[in-house]
Amino acid sequence: MKSVRLHVIGAVAGLVGIGALVLAGCASEQEQKGQELYNHYCSHCHGENGKQDVGFNWSSMPDPRPKDLSNGPEMSTWSDQELFNVVSRDMLDVGDDGDEIGDDDFEVPTMPTFKYTLSEDEIWAILGHVRKLHGMELQFNIEERRQQLEEAATTAQAKFDEANQAYEEAEEKANEEAERKMEELGEDADVEVDESLYADEEAAMTEAKEALDVAQAMLKNFSTRPGKGLSIPRPDLTVEPEQAAELAEYGGKLYVDKYGCDGCHSIGGEGGKVGPALDRAGFRLNGTWIYRWLKNPQAMKKDTRMPALGLDDGDAKAVTMYLGTLNASKDTSPTDESMNESAADEPAMDEPATDEPLTDAPEGAES
Repeated sequence: MKSVRLHVIGAVAGLVGIGALVLAGCASEQEQKGQELYNHYCSHCHGENGKQDVGFNWSSMPDPRPKDLSNGPEMSTWSDQELFNVVSRDMLDVGDDGDEIGDDDFEVPTMPTFKYTLSEDEIWAILGHVRKLHGMELQFNIEERRQQLEEAATTAQAKFDEANQAYEEAEEKANEEAERKMEELGEDADVEVDESLYADEEAAMTEAKEALDVAQAMLKNFSTRPGKGLSIPRPDLTVEPEQAAELAEYGGKLYVDKYGCDGCHSIGGEGGKVGPALDRAGFRLNGTWIYRWLKNPQAMKKDTRMPALGLDDGDAKAVTMYLGTLNASKDTSPTDESMNESAADEPAMDEPATDEPLTDAPEGAES
């Protein structure tokens, strides 16, 4: 019996050991993914080791420049969730007459959001790497989060099924009541279905469907990039002449105060150098192409460093119109040699030069 018991104990220990190796392997894979994503999307501003003035773009950025991610005492004051809320957020207009900024809102537009670019799992992987840069470990339980989202989607599906069944039953009863009245009054009678008899059930079903859509989207976006497979339709960039200047001016405000484009792009030698200078954007770039790039850059070039910033149609149109006004001459615009080597390799907004003012291209003209 003793040998049997030892055999069982050994088998259990073996299983525990295998489980530990699997978990360690998953953790190692998550750590590697976090480092790779950080190097691709973050290191040009925050530096490979998180220190200030190391990333090639840091010194070119407007104030406030990126934090020192290696500073343990300061970074430890941020919870994991607070860091996530910075990296995955909706951009706010911090300028005059802009959005109302709450106490918990992050108000540095040159720090982009990755809410519309990376999956939630990828963002947590980056934050796990960031924690290591200042000697800490991520405490957030990613697997528990996944399970919560799965359970929420299952619960939302069940509630929708129940609400939908109640709606269908109530609608059927209303139809039967209308048919009964028609039989009483004769076939020539004009009897309409009383929609008020199932209005409450319809409202409950609609609400449950909206909750289900949200739950399913959150579960999908946990492991799938939000913009994957999302095609941006051709926009209508038609603007009345008297509105063009006003819209372009507003786009220029958004360029700086909401989307922090100057953190990565320069105009007149001022601004970042992750992406190319935009002094001649009005000549070099096609309006439809710009709009679609702003809405979902990864759909046009998978590995671009430029994130999707969540521009709605109005903002994308305004920024497109603003960029169309940038028509510096070749003599006054920065040369390719003045760009950082990494920026020169970055295709953001880099269509073949045309030396023609920005206009809407004919159908199928853009790449």
